[in-house]
Amino acid sequence: MSVVGFDVGFLSCYVAVARAGGIETVANEYSDRSTPACVSFGPRNRSIGAAAKSQVVTNCKNTVQGFKRFHGRAFSDPFVQNLKSSLVYDLSQMPSGMTGIKVMYLEEEKVFSIEQITAMLLSKLKETAESALKKPVADCVISVPCFYTDAERRSVIDAAQIAGLNCLRLMNETTAVALAYGIYKQDLPAPEEKPRTVVFVDIGHSGYQVSVCAFNKGKLKILATAFDPEMGGKDFDERLVRHFCEEFAVKYKLDVKSKPRALVRLYQECEKLKKLMSANSSDLPLNIECFMNDIDVSGKLNRIEPIMLSTPDSSFFSIHLPKVANILLFMAYFYCTVFVTIYSVCKNLHLNSHAGQYIIQKVVPQASGESSKVKVKVRVNIHGIFSVSSASLVEVQKSEEEEESMDTEQSTEKENEVLHLQQDNTVHMLSLPIKLCFNTFITICNFASLHAVMLSDSVCVFSQDRDALSLKLEDTEVWLYEDGEDQPKQVYIDKLMELKRLGQPIQERYTEFEERPKAFDDLGRLLQQYMKIVEAYKTKEEQYEHLDEAEVQKVDRMVNDVMIWMNSKMNQQSKQSLAVEPVVKTMEIQAKAQELFSTCNPVVTKPKPKVDLPKEENPSEPNGPVNTQENPEAQPSGTEQAAANSADATEAKPDMDLD
Repeated sequence: MSVVGFDVGFLSCYVAVARAGGIETVANEYSDRSTPACVSFGPRNRSIGAAAKSQVVTNCKNTVQGFKRFHGRAFSDPFVQNLKSSLVYDLSQMPSGMTGIKVMYLEEEKVFSIEQITAMLLSKLKETAESALKKPVADCVISVPCFYTDAERRSVIDAAQIAGLNCLRLMNETTAVALAYGIYKQDLPAPEEKPRTVVFVDIGHSGYQVSVCAFNKGKLKILATAFDPEMGGKDFDERLVRHFCEEFAVKYKLDVKSKPRALVRLYQECEKLKKLMSANSSDLPLNIECFMNDIDVSGKLNRIEPIMLSTPDSSFFSIHLPKVANILLFMAYFYCTVFVTIYSVCKNLHLNSHAGQYIIQKVVPQASGESSKVKVKVRVNIHGIFSVSSASLVEVQKSEEEEESMDTEQSTEKENEVLHLQQDNTVHMLSLPIKLCFNTFITICNFASLHAVMLSDSVCVFSQDRDALSLKLEDTEVWLYEDGEDQPKQVYIDKLMELKRLGQPIQERYTEFEERPKAFDDLGRLLQQYMKIVEAYKTKEEQYEHLDEAEVQKVDRMVNDVMIWMNSKMNQQSKQSLAVEPVVKTMEIQAKAQELFSTCNPVVTKPKPKVDLPKEENPSEPNGPVNTQENPEAQPSGTEQAAANSADATEAKPDMDLD
């Protein structure tokens, strides 16, 4: 079973699959990597994608596109009401009050929900992926705008379920773009260095998203996001269409907006003109044959003419712009789903200020008449969907022991509160040191996080042990955030000991696996050092001539014994599975190195014996050099000069003339 990524855009969609060691954007049956986000309904069949796109003009009232913006919106929403007049197809209210789309299908008038329309499109994308992979597709990751609210995200999840897909994650488009940028970057700063800050600007057809991201090697962090969900490429099209509608009304006396088919054709031509304007600054023509009433129309435009659009300034960002290393512009025409299949990376969630309405019942005042405090437990899952898991009535009271010691020990008041949690008319008495229990709670969380990371590498644990510990960690995590929030300290200790019983051996083997090679390297370097010293002694180097032969032989024997021991242990460990108890532990290797050091170091570092210098006969004579070559300025004494002259006379030959 393969996981695929779906980038469902306003106008087009892309399908990414993982194969051949990389990520590939697959082509549809028309050999096109882009599939139009379009569904067309006819009297006999239903068309999706490129086939539906070809019917936008001929079957405009029953061809649906741009429905992505209606996810999770009620029909009475002002946003929906404002868009009704600009749509070619009809909107209708569903029995649930949500927005539906009215079309003629199989010669009957039907109203489809936005989830149903999206499910039809996802089914088509699923077929494209299965055709490329030659296998069934069930799991997927779907990209959504970062500004999608809770209701919009739930709507997309429902659409995926209708299409028979298991959505592993809704990934924000800003996160997907950042992943595509950084996943293969080789020049990113090291984890301990200052991160590189990059701004991504994504101008889609219907929305405008900006994200500020910090990159380190192997790490991505979304610092901030900003957006305008109502400004995008469609606004450029709207301005162009409005311009030519006014021009044709004056030039040809045509009311373009009165004919839906003519309006659709004008939108298509304006979109083509917009793309040409992005690469050309000269005047560009617009020509449409038989536009309305068998009249051919024409016009021209260039990109120098100002078209006012609201764009964000530097205050749009929550970070100072000069600090940004790069600014990249990603248009919606490029697929941002390249690495959507990597779904286990950072969470980047956006919640609306009003996520929904929740009613908590059975809330009664306290005995003193004061208002009760309600503790609400909420969650946000990986899809960015908000939920309220539970609500409890909390009453804070002081115990009798605390009241007696109030005057002397006020600090213990806060740590020994007695909590009464009333839930469904049931009272649970909890008397515990809150601070100590919280520390134990944190210890359990840290222990679970550490082993979740280690279990990703299966070399130090058998598969059955890994599965057992993984299941236990998941159960403990669920317990921590549900029943385990308020429990006596002993319960936390028991849970922690149970986890340690399963995880401690794995942790110890993993630690040994990490530290044992370094210990062997240190021991090997120490052995080489002493072997060189023994060899230097045998070659009678002056530095070690003073060492005692018996002691050097003792060092030689010790080095040989430790070398044999190390080679034996390394060979045995190389044949041993890392998922069982190691043959030798790091502490044993370090102890052997210490034994070698204690035995050999006193011998090889033994200093040379001191040599006694001969005593001078005349201590009264001043110290100093006597060699005339070393000190040419020094003059010999009279006695020394006479002795020298006598010696020269004795050795002189008889036939030499002497002055």
